[in-house]
Amino acid sequence: MFASCISAASVRILTRFCALVLVVSVGLASELRVRVRLSDGLVTEEVLEADSEKDSISVEFKQGDGTLITFVVDFKRDVKIFRALILGELERGQNQYQALCFVSRLNRNEIIPSESMARLRQKNPQAIRLAEERRGLEQLTMSVAVNLSRAWHLSSHIRNMCSEAREAIYTREADVKHWLEKGVDGSIFEVLPQTTELPSFQACHSTKDLWQPCLCTYSLRLEWYPCLLKYCRSRDTMGKGSTYKCGIKSCSKGYHFTYYVPQKQLCLWDEET
Repeated sequence: MFASCISAASVRILTRFCALVLVVSVGLASELRVRVRLSDGLVTEEVLEADSEKDSISVEFKQGDGTLITFVVDFKRDVKIFRALILGELERGQNQYQALCFVSRLNRNEIIPSESMARLRQKNPQAIRLAEERRGLEQLTMSVAVNLSRAWHLSSHIRNMCSEAREAIYTREADVKHWLEKGVDGSIFEVLPQTTELPSFQACHSTKDLWQPCLCTYSLRLEWYPCLLKYCRSRDTMGKGSTYKCGIKSCSKGYHFTYYVPQKQLCLWDEET
């Protein structure tokens, strides 16, 4: 499942005649491997999986710094999950890797349905994909912690995805209010300390003491994913027009998360340069 990165100079960009198409496929689950150019110029392999029975989609790839990013969409519960497995700095007392999970509400038209993803095939597997649309950066303040042992009330995927994160599973207060209105058990959530409650609270990048609490930031980008379906028109022998699904539109989108950590040691990447 781990994708590998290669230098941009060693590959040739194939952008013409490399369309992704929708075809009829057998089975409830499918996997598609797509080569994608990252913002740092490296090329990585994205693994896209769709399960039409569970009505879920996952996108996974490795960044140039070795971080493994996994994005899961649970259409049944309108939940999306981001997980980052970040290589730790052993010389600074960190574990081999650090896991983060960010959970938020799924919005309409963010990504194509699982049934359509399961039918997605590519004509040229060697093509390097570039997104057709670069969507704006989304800023998310993750002020609530999610209890892993009770997270199944929200989505069954959280426990599988975020077991390594444990105490580092975050969500937004606005999303919590929405889920509570939908009947989700409130014991899943715990509000984290806020800057308004702690006036001396600082951003981690300006905090010198490694053992002080602070506000951490983490950014990631989904460089390529199928965001919309494309429709084509046809006419029958009687001249009657109709539309049918004939492909996808690809998007790129960045996310910037801000959240509380009990010590800067858990946020070493967020430092002043």
